[in-house]
Amino acid sequence: MDLAGVGVWSSQLRYGDPAQAAESAAELEELGFTALWIPDVGGPVLDSVAHLLAATERVMIATGILNLWMHEPAEVAGGYADLTGRHGERFLLGIGCSHAPLIDSKEPGRYRKPLAATRAYLDGLDAAEQPVPVQNRVLAALGPKMLQLSATRARGAHPYLTTPDHTRYAREQLGAGPLLVPEQTVLITDDGDAAREIGVPWLRSYLALPNYANNMLRMGFTPEDVSTVSDRLFDALIAWGDEETVLRRVNEHLQAGADHVCVQVLTADPREFPHEQWRRLAAALR
Repeated sequence: MDLAGVGVWSSQLRYGDPAQAAESAAELEELGFTALWIPDVGGPVLDSVAHLLAATERVMIATGILNLWMHEPAEVAGGYADLTGRHGERFLLGIGCSHAPLIDSKEPGRYRKPLAATRAYLDGLDAAEQPVPVQNRVLAALGPKMLQLSATRARGAHPYLTTPDHTRYAREQLGAGPLLVPEQTVLITDDGDAAREIGVPWLRSYLALPNYANNMLRMGFTPEDVSTVSDRLFDALIAWGDEETVLRRVNEHLQAGADHVCVQVLTADPREFPHEQWRRLAAALR
């Protein structure tokens, strides 16, 4: 399972129209993207992985991330074995512990000790009748303890909503061997006001979650940066501008130690498949 280059992170591929998702996945493969990443905030995520694997031939399909509170490890291991048996080793299992406000909203008090919960989940995958290979799984990780667990119990880490400085920090924590695959959010527009109009509400929804807010503070941003979504924070987290601006940011991650960068395109309509932007990025990459 070789993962390099640039991939696409897309909620539309997971939660959009299934026929359009399949067509889009096939096109993204032809455009040269090396992996397609999908989120998991509920529902049968392995069905979505199967759908995208069936629609493609070579590209890797990855969960970014499979929410460990929503899926039993034995079922995931069985599904993983079935999918790799049918499609080869093209499924990278990204696993994460999500966020307390999301998990506790349905079952107060369920979310606790995320590091221990992740270890226990990995134990379950290892103990399954057909274990998920360590080299075919990554962990959502931001802080040092989860990054270190990514280096010892998985192939590496998939940090989300981060900066090239965090990528450099993550590489230092992981060491030279493990895989490091950060997500990078982008807006292809030269209009700064339009970029903020789209990006600020999107960022606020994430920065309301302690994991992300605390990571920003750990990386040197101030509480005011976080609460106001300052220009400094906005520009650090979202690469906005033309295609060359986006590629410069991708290269900053790669130079900081990333092995692969998955790009998430934002548009005014979050339900829209950003075909034009994907095509423009692919052309620039070539």
